[in-house]
Amino acid sequence: MNTQEIVSSIALTKLKGLSLLNARTLMDAMGSASEVFAHRKDIVSLIPDASERLVAAFAAVDDALKLAEEEMESVEQKKLRVLTLNDEDYPQRLRECEDAPLVLYCCGNANLNGRRIVSIVGTRKCSEYGREVCNNFIADLKSYYPDTLIVSGLAYGIDVCAHRAALDNGMSTVGVLAHGLDTIYPSMHRQVAADMVHQQGGLLTEYPLHTQIEKGNFVRRNRIVAGLCDACIVVESSERGGSLITAELAMEYNRDVFAFPGRVYDEYSRGCNHLIRKQQATLLTCAADLLDAMGWENPLAQTSKKKVVQQELFPDLTDEERVLVNTLKDVDDKHINQIAIDANIPYSRASMILFDLEMKGVVKALGGARYRLMH
Repeated sequence: MNTQEIVSSIALTKLKGLSLLNARTLMDAMGSASEVFAHRKDIVSLIPDASERLVAAFAAVDDALKLAEEEMESVEQKKLRVLTLNDEDYPQRLRECEDAPLVLYCCGNANLNGRRIVSIVGTRKCSEYGREVCNNFIADLKSYYPDTLIVSGLAYGIDVCAHRAALDNGMSTVGVLAHGLDTIYPSMHRQVAADMVHQQGGLLTEYPLHTQIEKGNFVRRNRIVAGLCDACIVVESSERGGSLITAELAMEYNRDVFAFPGRVYDEYSRGCNHLIRKQQATLLTCAADLLDAMGWENPLAQTSKKKVVQQELFPDLTDEERVLVNTLKDVDDKHINQIAIDANIPYSRASMILFDLEMKGVVKALGGARYRLMH
């Protein structure tokens, strides 16, 4: 990604009066942040109902660009990565969310487009039961898919427990922060954060350096935790809290949501039990449950010879349709997010192609946004 596009993307976040939705609309229309600034005098034609505040925002582009250039210098000095929406390393799962950040600041080398990404969230006041569940689940998951990326928020309780368990099992893990990368909050998790960066994981935030710690930012960052993953898992939660907000966002993003049950009288099991009772989350007891629900093949199980569908069975497919069919070969079924990633096709386009294939009787839609070939 060229420096000008990064600076332009950062500058868009600096324009007062420009909402994230309007910024995405402009970028979709023009193709890049750089082009938005190049056509800043045509904002009204791009957004006919643009408010006076929005038009006024682009009158201050020089100030925004100056701030962006200063931010870029600071980022380069600290050797951080900056990912913009058009960057190939920008997490594809997150990009498909309409409120995805224009810019992500990264520390570390985590693969944010890995084949399997799981977010684990829960209460800051976790019990010994919650810690045990979290530790055992991640150790169990490692036995099946050690390359799974574990995402959480580096907060007290379940968050840091998930990060530590991933580190203990040699797995990559990413913490999504609610502030700039020049700060670690809580400070007592500084060593955990350093270990995450050194173990092919890292830290991620939409907030620039020197951003003050504010309560609202923690709620806002939950959408990134939800949007990054294939599956969002709630380990322990009260009836209200950030973890339930993350679960709700995950559902809105068409992610699979899971929850570990707890004793009915435990305060920090009520949220999980509520999600399960309302059928908003699938009950989880072990990693095998997750594999089964997600349609991930169990690599430890002895399976019968897989069925292979030959391309000649589907002679009337378009090139794009054949690409999607090929991603479904040799597997029982696959989640739509993974299909889009494997086929290197945007989520929205993959969804349309899968619908056409379903109408042709080539694929079958399963629960949980999973698909399989018709044999």
